[in-house]
Amino acid sequence: MGTTVIGLVVIAAVVLYLVFIYNRLVSLRNEFKNGFAQIDVQLQRRHDLIPNLVEAAKAYLAHEKTTLTQVMEARNNAVSAQQDAAGDPGDSTRIQRLGSAENLLTKALANFYAVAENYPDLKANETIQQLMEELSSTENRVAFARQAYNDGVMGYNTFREQFPNNLIAGFFAFKETAQLQLESPEARQAPKVSF
Repeated sequence: MGTTVIGLVVIAAVVLYLVFIYNRLVSLRNEFKNGFAQIDVQLQRRHDLIPNLVEAAKAYLAHEKTTLTQVMEARNNAVSAQQDAAGDPGDSTRIQRLGSAENLLTKALANFYAVAENYPDLKANETIQQLMEELSSTENRVAFARQAYNDGVMGYNTFREQFPNNLIAGFFAFKETAQLQLESPEARQAPKVSF
């Protein structure tokens, strides 16, 4: 009778531990998904500002249609990647595609800023200045949201990979998630703009 009770206590303890691991994995997954939701909000704001900036700059940059087209194409690609990643922020491929699209958009904006330097009237325009300031502020918010997301992903992946958590994670299909990374060293450099 005594060994039966001890056996049941051990089984109950193991089951409770497995439930704890499962619940912790769910909690960590939800944390990084919430982190992505914060990035999603800021990226949407960024993507909404860009057409306004391009439209305001068209009159000044009539000779620079290629630059404006590149910015809008990069923006549209980033919006598509953002919507795709929002469908499953746990999918590493989608997150990597989003990172690549955002890198291309950052490069296109840096090129836009460089071209804008050659147009003093553009730099002096209040609407352009306000849009640039809002875009810069949004870039900072994206960076903070990306850091929080990456921290959440790191915590989730670390817990998921530890033993015996990896057994439970594998059994319940908790897959590894990618951090949102900037791919190129050039993209890590903030564009230098002086208005």
